[in-house]
Amino acid sequence: MTDADPTRDFIASTVAQNGVVLFMKGTPDAPRCGFSALAVQILDHVGAPFVGVDVLQSEALRDGIKAYTDWPTIPQLYVKGEFVGGSDIVREMFQAGELQQLMADKGVLAEGDAV
Repeated sequence: MTDADPTRDFIASTVAQNGVVLFMKGTPDAPRCGFSALAVQILDHVGAPFVGVDVLQSEALRDGIKAYTDWPTIPQLYVKGEFVGGSDIVREMFQAGELQQLMADKGVLAEGDAV
């Protein structure tokens, strides 16, 4: 008997294989909530290439991402495998210049790309 959890495995591999991942409601081209739309706008403005994962695809994914981080809300941003936070934290970090610095430090922005 194994404790394999395909949803948790999907989340872990997605976070591990991509520099910047946003678990969100909808897609980057068509966000399905204001908080997800805000996070996409900030990432687009910063210029960080990112992968958007639509948690509305399945209830298991929507519940799984909350359990994965023990964070109750969506969207959730990961940079180089590290959970950064939800839209409020992302917005606050962006306004303070901390998000751009984090992305530059983690190597997901080319030198001089940070806005």
